[in-house]
Amino acid sequence: MDIEIRAADPAEYDTIGELTAQAYLLDDLLTFGESDWYLGELRDVAKRATAAEVLVAVPDGGEPIGTVTYVPAGGPMADLARPGEAEIRMLAVSRAARGRGAGEALVRACVDRAKAADGCTGIVLSTQQIMHAAHRIYERLGFVRAPARDWNPIEGDEFTLLTYELTL
Repeated sequence: MDIEIRAADPAEYDTIGELTAQAYLLDDLLTFGESDWYLGELRDVAKRATAAEVLVAVPDGGEPIGTVTYVPAGGPMADLARPGEAEIRMLAVSRAARGRGAGEALVRACVDRAKAADGCTGIVLSTQQIMHAAHRIYERLGFVRAPARDWNPIEGDEFTLLTYELTL
């Protein structure tokens, strides 16, 4: 299947937001399910697009089947990027489209953007322990675990995000 990776069109924001939300909900990645505060962030593509680059994976001119948010080095949406590092956030592929290469194509597009950016020395991302398929993509593309950078997004909570990094 040919998959095009391109910038999200504002007319697609609602579709992309729901695709992202459903991927997280169906994979049980939100601690509080439908009432999780992060669900609103996942659905708010317009907000992300003002501070980062929202990319979509589209097969043969169809509807988006996957999405990722690329935060350039120094971007305001970065959670853990250090100076000179870009960050990948909110990678999601619809359940029906998994296993076709959309997730890997989206991550590759982010890596390509980071490599092309002046002064960008690396790219970093956070992931949950149960996201095994995503871990395999990251490792296949050369990312390595950085346990010293693992973090808790919710103060006082034991929920820990794992960190992967790629030096460019």
